Amino acid sequence: MTDLLSRLLPKRSTTDRKSPRERTWKHLSPLLRLLILTQLAFNVGFYAVLPFLAEHLGTAIGMAGWLVGFILGLRTFSQQGLFVVGGWLVDRYGVRPVVLVGCVLRIAGFAWLGFAEATWAVIGSVLLIGFAAALFSPAVESEVARQAVVWEEDGHGSRIRVLALLSAAGQAGAFVGPLLGALLLAVDFRTACLAGAGVFVLVLAGHVWLMPQHIPGRVRVRDRGGLRVLLRNRRFLALCCAYGSYLLAYNQLYLALPDEVERAAGSQAPLSWLFALSSLLVVCAQLPVTRWAGDRLDLRRSMTGGLLLIAAGFAVVAARPAGWTGLTGLLPAAGYVVLLTVGQMLVVPATRAWVPDLAEEGRIGLYTGALSSVSGLIVLVGSSATGSLLDLGLPSAVPWLVLAAVPALAVALLPRAPEPAAR
Repeated sequence: MTDLLSRLLPKRSTTDRKSPRERTWKHLSPLLRLLILTQLAFNVGFYAVLPFLAEHLGTAIGMAGWLVGFILGLRTFSQQGLFVVGGWLVDRYGVRPVVLVGCVLRIAGFAWLGFAEATWAVIGSVLLIGFAAALFSPAVESEVARQAVVWEEDGHGSRIRVLALLSAAGQAGAFVGPLLGALLLAVDFRTACLAGAGVFVLVLAGHVWLMPQHIPGRVRVRDRGGLRVLLRNRRFLALCCAYGSYLLAYNQLYLALPDEVERAAGSQAPLSWLFALSSLLVVCAQLPVTRWAGDRLDLRRSMTGGLLLIAAGFAVVAARPAGWTGLTGLLPAAGYVVLLTVGQMLVVPATRAWVPDLAEEGRIGLYTGALSSVSGLIVLVGSSATGSLLDLGLPSAVPWLVLAAVPALAVALLPRAPEPAAR
């Protein structure tokens, strides 16, 4: 425990020759460090299981493609769609209790999924897993966003650097998670689920010990009416829809990409390496990309560039010649992963940095949750449609061209003229 505390507390440095990531980390408060490390641990446990869920449902359980797509979309909706509930609870009861309850539910959900075979049991466990994240994720993300604003006001630099570090930590977990899951799948899917539950047991214990009962500056909101104001905030709702198009695109890593890898390579074995490529790119390049974009682009232009890169990634796969198989056939899929990931590095921190300036005073949890709820609804509908599209037997390029149009058209939804303070 002493080692853990020493990592969370600032250390004195005898040199200024540090990377931007190290310089940012050096000035973070202990609370921000805890929250960012929490994001890392969340994703290790989550991604040890999720990338392999579609294959498990389709192969081991024998579900139809539309049902697999629906369940994956339902998992995303129960998580992203219910973020607004989790965000409201965070504003009302505080960060600590919401995170602790979320961890308990995630442990139960992963354990249940490991033993679930009937459709109702799979759906129940997936809903529990999703709702758990709907509790702890808005708690962590909204508090990091709030603390990032304080960090910026204290003169340490743009808030977007802190939010980029949160993204990099999450992707570091997403890098380790699939590799851990691939190793555990050598035993069976149940073992991977139980290992994921074990990670959340450790997260739960860490937060019981280290998370403060009350966070200075965080005021609990008791009155009602925040949702009505939110629903009249057109700029915020436009941002939600644009972000939802990104999330739908990202969800294709688990739905459309496995089919493409199967066609190109004859198996899904290379899938974990493509997930690792995506995560490694974010870990290594998120802060440099954020710094570059911050010097040249406002938040709207950053999101526009990211969405267009994502659209280009889908188009690359659509253009794969039918004769390309094996390692060559995987190149378009790798191109899609790279373009999607670079687009993500532009879209996600910019969106999170924008939310505090659009949110009502004292309701950043609600607005952080609503951002994910609207996008989760888009993913639920879009994933079911994509699963059906993949089952129709159309030329393989058609679904990818349809998917390419979604983020490209979403550029028109972005709100105009972001506030200068969001930079």
